[in-house]
Amino acid sequence: MRRPPPEKSEFMDIKERIDSYFDDPGTRARLIAAISRLVAVKSVKGEAAPEAPFGPGPRAALDEALKLCGELGFRTRDYDHYVGLADMNDRDTQLHILAHLDVVGEGSGWDTDPYTCVEKDGILYGRGVSDDKGPLCAALFAMKAVRDLELPVSKNARLILGTDEESGSEDIGYYYAREPYAPQSFSPDADFPLINIEKGQFRPKFGASWPAVMVEPRVSLLNGGFRFNVVPPEAGAEVLGLRGADITPLCAGVERQCGAVFSVTDMVGGARIRCVGKNAHAASPDDGINAIQALLTLLAALPLAECASTKAIRSMVKLFPLGDTRGKALGIAQGDESGELTLNLALMTLSETGFSAQFDSRVPVCATAENCVRVCEKALAAAGFILTEGGEMVPAHVVPADSPLVKTLLECYSAYTGVQDPKPLAIGGGTYVHDIPGGVAFGCDFPGFDPKMHAANEQAKVDNLLKSAKIFTLAIARLCQ
Repeated sequence: MRRPPPEKSEFMDIKERIDSYFDDPGTRARLIAAISRLVAVKSVKGEAAPEAPFGPGPRAALDEALKLCGELGFRTRDYDHYVGLADMNDRDTQLHILAHLDVVGEGSGWDTDPYTCVEKDGILYGRGVSDDKGPLCAALFAMKAVRDLELPVSKNARLILGTDEESGSEDIGYYYAREPYAPQSFSPDADFPLINIEKGQFRPKFGASWPAVMVEPRVSLLNGGFRFNVVPPEAGAEVLGLRGADITPLCAGVERQCGAVFSVTDMVGGARIRCVGKNAHAASPDDGINAIQALLTLLAALPLAECASTKAIRSMVKLFPLGDTRGKALGIAQGDESGELTLNLALMTLSETGFSAQFDSRVPVCATAENCVRVCEKALAAAGFILTEGGEMVPAHVVPADSPLVKTLLECYSAYTGVQDPKPLAIGGGTYVHDIPGGVAFGCDFPGFDPKMHAANEQAKVDNLLKSAKIFTLAIARLCQ
């Protein structure tokens, strides 16, 4: 049976002790130093190896994180190099805290070295400071605070250090295929006050093939995007049979329409086009400028010869028109209390003999195979495209707002923010707990602060990380007492 919440005086005593612990300048410096160690490791997914299932970068980050946990006095375990484990004590585990060490690629446009944690005016800059190395360290230091302050707990909290959250969470799937879920779980990899509803996901790959032809003008090559869950910031194409002077006059109209920037250079037999947009998380496609859609819009306006590649480009523009981030043209737009369906055309490659593409859609609770997947399949087929992979939809994740875990975590958030009766949120992003029964996302991003997640100049406010650590400390003490 769970112990009832502490009396008011006991609660205030615990809160004041936690405040004093994290307000100490030494704790602040140690937290920043820990984050800096992890940010310094470029932990982008790479080619799998026998001792590195997600490549050398994530493996190196896991090694460094486990070393850090050991130095802080935690019992650790490397779980087959998929995840690392740090236990607060040796008692029965009541709580899993899931954070990850892998990061998305740095992209372009940084004002600092993305793999050097830089502090300026109380803000940390670097890839991973907000997603998710900074929050991971906040949770780790919260576990340390529970122990250092000798807060009364009778259960264990386990920090799970993941290495594949950005590329499908195979790491967590591997772990939970072999180990049980904890009674309660949260992930500090999203927003405060708390997320109890995560939209479902539909990420199909599709394309078409055709025999090579020699007609001109034609698009002979196209490449755009680098990750399925990022709004593509760059795309490029080669057009045979046209010169830069034929293409450049059409660029300005598309640039005015969406904010993308084009550059065109002549090459032997044709011209190269480069489009620069703005990356953003796929769950918030309106925050970015989709370079693939902008490039397709430009290409469709060119006087291209009638051939299979031209037909495919024009069909793509009809199905994924510039600015359509809700799937309206595809016929799958819908929404409910969990929000609207969002869609990001994330990846596309085209050659002389065909093309392939993938979009990432975050679907509301009301979405089903019938009103989403089947409709999409029909629209793609009408354009002559074939769905090649990812034709199944991952359903939404919902945890009741009145569950004990949600209520306790919101009380802890309120205690350190002063927000009265905070309400849980629904989001389009999928977090580590999407497939974990009863799990919720809890922090570390506070309302009103833009962490620039998955974008250049990713940032985290030091005071927010310290406040998060205070909230986590109280939450661990409450949940594990």
